[in-house]
This record gives sequence, C-alpha cells and structure tokens, in this order.
Amino acid sequence: MALLEQWREAAYGENATAQSKKRLWDAYFKAEKAVYADLLADPKQVIEGTVEELAGRFGMSLMQMTGFLDGINESLAGFKNPIDDMEADTPVKIQIDPEQLYMHMVEAKADWLYGLPQWDGVLSEETRKELYHKQKTSGTVVKGAKIGRNDPCPCGSGKKYKKCCGAGAA
Repeated sequence: MALLEQWREAAYGENATAQSKKRLWDAYFKAEKAVYADLLADPKQVIEGTVEELAGRFGMSLMQMTGFLDGINESLAGFKNPIDDMEADTPVKIQIDPEQLYMHMVEAKADWLYGLPQWDGVLSEETRKELYHKQKTSGTVVKGAKIGRNDPCPCGSGKKYKKCCGAGAA
C-alpha cells in the first residue's frame, strides 16, 4: 500500500478510532507548524530528498511527512510531487509559492499557520489582507440584480423584458 493510502486510512479511515485520529492530528499539527516556520524563514529555499530523508530532517514520522507533502503539494512553485505513488525512497522537492500557500492555509481555516509571525518577512500585511479577502470571497456566489418584467430587456432590443427575452419565462 502506498504511503498516501496509509496516511489517509490512519487520518480519515473508518477503521481508525476517534481517539487515535485525535492523537495523530494533534502530533501532526505540532510538527506541521514547525516545518512551516522553517520554510517561511527562507521562502526561496529548495529542499530536496527522499520522503524518508525529509521526515528525518524535520523531525517527523514518515506518515506525518506524507500528510505534509499531500497538504502542501498544491502550494509548490511550478511542479507537483508524485503524491499518489510515493514511497519512503521517492525523491521529492519542496519550494513554496508563498501566495498560493497563504491562500491554501486560509482556505483550510488553519489560522495557526497563516498567523505565524514568519509571514511578516515573506508577505506584507497588505498583501496578506488582500489574499485573505480574495480567498474568502472566491467561493461566494454573487447574483446579479433581478430583471423586472417591465424593465428594458438586457439584450438591448429596446422592448420590455416581458415582451422580449422574458416572454417564455414563467
């Protein structure tokens, strides 16, 4: 079984108890925060190695590193790691795209990550506010103004809506 399948089974699987999931996530979030603090200290760094080597470098278990790589994969600069087929000896690379990473953290509601003080040296407060707002409004559906039956038709014919495009509308 590939590492990602093992991680997902332990983290989300039906066979795992609520208590084991809580322990797993508590340990993961603590380790994850430390890795992000390291990455944000030098956001231009490119970190390469096998999954096992990176787990050792960051003091994580192999499963935690798998979860981390799965979570960060969409926030990498210009490439994706082979997450689905990943094994302990699979070479991987981490080079973050800070804006994408920040937006994904906001999307995940991970305030303990997008609130890290290391962001101060990476993105300005104004940029972070803009990215936060952009992410929060990206899923918001905005309906246009309703066209009244006696309003001019939006197609530009000059007729009333009820006599033009709205004629077939109930």
